[in-house]
Amino acid sequence: MLGYATLRKGRTSITSQIYLVTFTTASRVRLFEDHDLARLAAQAMTDRRLWYRSQLLAWVLMPDHWHGLIELGAMDSLSIIVQKLKSNSARRMRAEHPATGAIWEKGFHDRAIRTESTIKPAARYIVANPLRAGLVEDPGEYPYWHSVWL
Repeated sequence: MLGYATLRKGRTSITSQIYLVTFTTASRVRLFEDHDLARLAAQAMTDRRLWYRSQLLAWVLMPDHWHGLIELGAMDSLSIIVQKLKSNSARRMRAEHPATGAIWEKGFHDRAIRTESTIKPAARYIVANPLRAGLVEDPGEYPYWHSVWL
C-alpha cells in the first residue's frame, strides 16, 4: 500500500507536541450516521484509560471520519495512541453490534501544530466540521465532539 507507507514517511512522535490527526472509516462508509454506533465509538475514544499520559484536546466524530487534536504525553507514540483509539472503539462497537464489519481504514493523517497561535483555530476547525458538512446549523447541536476550550 503505497499510500499508507507515504503517510508514515517522516512521522515522529515528540512529547508535548500537539498533532491534528484524521482517520477514516473503512471505504469511507458513513458508519456513524447510526447514532448508537457513534455513541459507542465516542465513549470508547474518550475513555480516561486511554488518556493517562497524552491529552485529547478537541475531537469530532463525523459520519465517515474522526478528527482530533492530541497533545502527546511522555513515553507515548502517536501511532500507538491512534491504534488504541481505533481498536478500543471497534471492540466496543462489535461487543454490542457483532455483525459490524470493518470499521476503520488503515493508517491516519497527522500534522504537527507548530505554533501556539494555531492551536485554537485548529480546534475550531475540528468542532465546526458538522456545520461545514451541513449536518447541523449550530455546532452545539451535534453530539459527537468536545473541546477543552469550551
